[in-house]
Amino acid sequence: MKKKDSVRTLNSLHNPEDMGLKPLESLDPDNINDFDELLSAMAKTSFSGRSLGEALDVMEEMVTDPDCCVIGTFSGAMTVAKMGTILCKMIDEGWLNIVISTGALMAHGFIESIGLKHYKYEKERMDDNELFKHGFNRVYDTLEPEINFIQAEDIIHKVMEGIKNDETLTSEIICREIGKYLTENIPGKGILKSAYNNNVPVYIPAFTDSELALDIATHILRQDSKAFDNEDFTSLPYPFNPFHDLLSYTRRITKCKKIGIFTIGGGVPRNWAQQVGPFLEIANQRLENINLPLKRFQYGVRICPEPVHWGGLSGCTYQEGISWGKFVPISQGGRFAEIYSDATIAWPILIKGLQQRLAKK
Repeated sequence: MKKKDSVRTLNSLHNPEDMGLKPLESLDPDNINDFDELLSAMAKTSFSGRSLGEALDVMEEMVTDPDCCVIGTFSGAMTVAKMGTILCKMIDEGWLNIVISTGALMAHGFIESIGLKHYKYEKERMDDNELFKHGFNRVYDTLEPEINFIQAEDIIHKVMEGIKNDETLTSEIICREIGKYLTENIPGKGILKSAYNNNVPVYIPAFTDSELALDIATHILRQDSKAFDNEDFTSLPYPFNPFHDLLSYTRRITKCKKIGIFTIGGGVPRNWAQQVGPFLEIANQRLENINLPLKRFQYGVRICPEPVHWGGLSGCTYQEGISWGKFVPISQGGRFAEIYSDATIAWPILIKGLQQRLAKK
């Protein structure tokens, strides 16, 4: 009787070594002395551990490639979660050349940089209504005192006094001016201070969705208290043009030989950064006398717990982004790593591993 084609026979079984398959290895803590060795061992395991381990290899290649401009995009309450110093480290080490962020993340980082504190939320003895009454704003398990915002607004007011009220503003300009003020007046670390001192531009695409923007709006109202009486806001001081940010970022990208992206979370910062490829393609296709170099991200490392099946950009894979013309296909040299994890767990481990690995070189 003839065997069915679907039944495997001994002759049909292959030796994995002959097929070039890579064997995995059990993680032995006795053979691990630092984070570099830990991640190298994790790369030979499975699931998210392997993803994190493999991400270190991509990070190392990306930040050591002399031709690569690395764009960092950041969303989520990472500075409230006390990850701000890690971002400072990445800027100070030259691992990031451009930063794109939510306004809230930079606002809370600014608060931290002027010496103010966030506090632990203790759900067993704290009530949200009482927290509101006493001026404590909650972000998951962390508290931001309202008095922090008041002190921060005082400094933003001083920053704005140093800017001519008829100057067209962008998020890049505002972030640079804040970084300059911090450098000249406030001791200690700060994201915008590190960016200013290392000539790293910071873009906040959704700038008005932030405490920084509310402080600037308050400053504008100080100068024009009747602003709400006039439906035409074009005469307000400090005109703001977000297209300057878009074109400034795009110009920087066109000058890069290669581009890589490091992403925490997703949202507007990630999409705004990644749309540069389609934007350049659109400009070349639809406009006469425009001949700009097309750019695709050759490297990418993403830490985000968002699953792909919700359909949002935060969970979108790099593979999907290839179809939009945002990333170089793996078959053409693209190198990518995606870690589905809380960034407060994976990010510190990855950066410490990178720090130790590069120190051994």
